[in-house]
Amino acid sequence: MKTAVNPDIAKALEVLAKKPVSQVFLVACGGSLSIMHPGKYFLDRHSRTITSDVYNGDEFVCRDPMKLDDHAVVILCSQTGTTHETARAAKHAKAKGATVIAMTLDPASPLADAADFVLQYQASYTTGVAIDAADSNYGVLYMLLAGLVKIADGTDHRPSLLKSLGNLQPAIEKAHVQYADLFTTFAERFKDRDVIYTTASGANYGAAYSFAICVLMEMQWINSQAIHANEFFHGPFEVVDKNACFITMVGLDETRRLEERARDFLYRFGDKDNILVLDAKDLDLAGIAEQFQGYLVPLIFFDALWKFAYKLAAHRNQTMLEARRYMKKINDY
Repeated sequence: MKTAVNPDIAKALEVLAKKPVSQVFLVACGGSLSIMHPGKYFLDRHSRTITSDVYNGDEFVCRDPMKLDDHAVVILCSQTGTTHETARAAKHAKAKGATVIAMTLDPASPLADAADFVLQYQASYTTGVAIDAADSNYGVLYMLLAGLVKIADGTDHRPSLLKSLGNLQPAIEKAHVQYADLFTTFAERFKDRDVIYTTASGANYGAAYSFAICVLMEMQWINSQAIHANEFFHGPFEVVDKNACFITMVGLDETRRLEERARDFLYRFGDKDNILVLDAKDLDLAGIAEQFQGYLVPLIFFDALWKFAYKLAAHRNQTMLEARRYMKKINDY
């Protein structure tokens, strides 16, 4: 059970406490970018003094925000630390005088070399090694942001957050058991489908985004799109018929009604056999404080969906989800 933030996070916060921070930029690419959306949601909900934005790595460099200065903190994430765009964004931020914080598995990576502070996290998705979800990229980011809120706003959410993170892994393991039969059923139903959409909003949107682009598209070569649950009604809902396949997330943050509305429309005009719904109200979240349930549910959903991905891949004879056509094979891109 966690009782304190990780030492590398504490070190960064100690320095940040001595300087004014007015802007946080959350920067990454792909799956690492997905965690930044709930991070911004957390800051939007809990800080009156810090504004924040989420950026793709290279667009951050190209757009070059006017607020990128010595009062800004730039938080970047790359699992390997070798994502060229993210490392380039770190160098750009440092040249502008911002405090640069890198989240990565490798403290000797190009991203780490470009940062003022390096925060290590744990990941099991590609290694298969069991981890404590409290030390995942989500967990590390939330600990850092809660510390920034304490510095900027004087409100300390960390005791409740740490207790909740300590109970996150058991909640994930119970979700795996709970969803096992559901995933078996839907893997059979979705095995021959060429298009599978995801929907979500609020803190969940990043998980829907990552599963669509990094799992369904990148790893399984299935056409997909992460559709914001409210934007769904401003164009995308026109694709819905009895054959359309959706994975829809319904969480516990303040945007839940948006996700419920999308789910209800899908149930009304689609076929329930083609709509895989993950509803956080069905989860056992014992020990996770109510105020943090909405922020931690996306990690539970995404971790659980990996089990679905492997079941789906088995039906499609894709025993190796690591296979790629282009990624890290074509150097000029």
